[in-house]
Amino acid sequence: MTAKIISERIAATEIAKSTYTPMFFRTADPEQATNLERLLESKPYIQVYDTILSQLQEVIKTDHPSKTLTDAEIEVRINERLAVRNAGDYGVWVYYPWNEKLVHLLDEQEFVYVRTNRNKYKITDQEEATLAQKRIGVIGLSVGQSVSLTMAMERTFGELRIADYDTLEITNLNRLRSGVFNMGLQKTVLVAREIAEIDPFLKVTCFHEGINDNNIENFLTGGGNLDVLIDECDSVDVKIKCRVAARKFGIPVLMEASDRCTVDIERFDIEPDRPILHGYVDHLDLAQMRDLKTMEKKLPYILPIVGIDTMSPRLKASAVEIGQTINTWPQLASAVTMGGGIMADICRKVLLRQLSVSGRYFIDIDELITDGQAKDVEFQAEPEPITLADIKTLSEKMPVSVPVSTVTDAAATRKLMDAAVLAPSAGNNQPWKWYNDGKRLLLFDDPARSFAFANYDNMITHLSMGSAIENVDIAASAAGLALDVDLFPLKSLGNLNPVAAIAVRHESGRVADPLFGYLKSRHTNRKPGDGSSLSGSILDELREEAMKAGVSSVKFLTEKDDIARIADIAGKSDKLRMFIPEGHMDLFRKEMRWGNDPAKIKDGLDIKTLDLKPKDQVGFRVIRDGRAMQLLADWDAGAVLENMTKDLMATASAVCLISGHNFSPESCINAGRAMQRAWLVTEKHGLAVQPVMAPIFHFARMVHGNGGGMSEQIVAKFAAMHHSFIELFNLSLTAEEPLFMFRIFRSEEPAVKSIRLDVDDVYYSN
Repeated sequence: MTAKIISERIAATEIAKSTYTPMFFRTADPEQATNLERLLESKPYIQVYDTILSQLQEVIKTDHPSKTLTDAEIEVRINERLAVRNAGDYGVWVYYPWNEKLVHLLDEQEFVYVRTNRNKYKITDQEEATLAQKRIGVIGLSVGQSVSLTMAMERTFGELRIADYDTLEITNLNRLRSGVFNMGLQKTVLVAREIAEIDPFLKVTCFHEGINDNNIENFLTGGGNLDVLIDECDSVDVKIKCRVAARKFGIPVLMEASDRCTVDIERFDIEPDRPILHGYVDHLDLAQMRDLKTMEKKLPYILPIVGIDTMSPRLKASAVEIGQTINTWPQLASAVTMGGGIMADICRKVLLRQLSVSGRYFIDIDELITDGQAKDVEFQAEPEPITLADIKTLSEKMPVSVPVSTVTDAAATRKLMDAAVLAPSAGNNQPWKWYNDGKRLLLFDDPARSFAFANYDNMITHLSMGSAIENVDIAASAAGLALDVDLFPLKSLGNLNPVAAIAVRHESGRVADPLFGYLKSRHTNRKPGDGSSLSGSILDELREEAMKAGVSSVKFLTEKDDIARIADIAGKSDKLRMFIPEGHMDLFRKEMRWGNDPAKIKDGLDIKTLDLKPKDQVGFRVIRDGRAMQLLADWDAGAVLENMTKDLMATASAVCLISGHNFSPESCINAGRAMQRAWLVTEKHGLAVQPVMAPIFHFARMVHGNGGGMSEQIVAKFAAMHHSFIELFNLSLTAEEPLFMFRIFRSEEPAVKSIRLDVDDVYYSN
């Protein structure tokens, strides 16, 4: 029985869900009095509210602002007003069918007079009269609800047109002011009802279907052009289309985003040729908006609208979690409410011609009201670049025991340097400086280029220097030359510069290294692989060539389960790197290059070389903010940050690890030479390579540097991964020091490759 009754009541309630217009009964008119009587008889459960006498008291007080009337004086004046009709017939009875309430109110003129009295002189009588003639349109009723209700309370319009196709859901209740009984109600109906309950005399026109191609002009112009359009919708194409149409009809557009209270003002009424969205989307074909179905295609339009670079750190961090731990962009009632108030204020000023600016503005509470200037992370001071004077001074201290070149031909030396600059380096930082003192080639570390958190004890530098030395040796072989390499010739003086002194000499019978032909074509590839297996002969050749450099071991993972395990370690390591402030700075401020002209990018990583999809490019711009990264670290979130590396690693045909005998500088240089030989072998066989070094660099800091600079939590996570890593590669901790790791795979060529510094940028001669 109960279920049947509930079902019947639900059906009856559904019928009433579209109602939002109140009914008026002026009972001084006998016909209307009869109609009201019939209504009350048919619905005995209607609740009746009659405060007409207290409302009349407020009328009297408002009429006499300069006098303090006694209760008796007020009563006399009320009786004078009621002399021609009784209190029950005074004013108007307003019936709200959706909540079965009947309210006795002053009629429109007196109601407005008293209700807006506290607006004076924030809004003058003349301004109020002007605003009462204005038409405002609001598209989107989340922030739009707050805007609409605020404008209704201030009574700053004559007609309000509201558009939204959506219904109220439980997830809206964190920011939309409503009761739980309104869930399932159309947002247009909800807002129209709330306005009617504030002021039943205001005109509200609803577009329950939202805005589309068929009704947009009617929304803007039907019954008279809007004076202001307020856009608070989520749809990208509607945002663009409504502006195109508003510009056509000379209607100003306002928009507020609750994050940082971002306010957009576009005065198409006084700037008829003003570009849409301040010109941020001028480079895009707006006519194609209707055909954009996927997020990938919509992103170029979304970015300038969102203003991704100006989002708050907390929203950027939250954006990383969309699709992971949350479904969509978070919003708070406090921000929505504040935005509604600010938008209503700006709208009123535009309507009254008190504001004529256009642009994007921010009212950021976190910046305006704080406990003081937030302290930036203090990073270690970066070293000064090595100068030519420094180089010459060090070259003069070269010990007599260091070999001297017997080949000093400038052209021959230049060819060796042409090969040297082709060597790989971490983040393409190219830390080398070469100097020909007339006796030998001297290789120096430029600390301004090599300085990085990951470069613990110059590990990365020495790997890069090893690869450069190997390139020079391979190039020398092609010219029938040989090298005598003396590493760290000044270490007896307590100075590791130069890294190497290299004597060049003829060597009878030396033939060109078979890998010489691949020096120029070797490159990093960050595309996905096809996961196909590699022949054992290729891996054997790769190991044999790498071992020539004197490393401890060269090991491979080829089983899918093992590759998946190392992919997980690599992904987590890349994420943790970004959670370390210094590591984040290294990647986004020092390594990454964000410019649009690759010809001007000769070092670092041009973002185009990462071959990112549009959504991943957005992600990179979001996580560029170190404050957002620290929030994710504090929340122990950001699992999605692991995915790019993890997913790429999972497509590998093999993962190679080169280990040295120990962690000494010499061992790292040998590993760099081995790395280069192995890489050239893959190039020979048409295979692709991507170094994956975050685990290696941070394991080294953890093991040899006691985790200095990393939080206890991050050290603990690296320690757990290090244990798995050692087990996975079956390493001997006493004889195998992991120094270089890379994935090998088959893939198409990258569209953009890193560009190098010119030889003249890094090579000097006496």
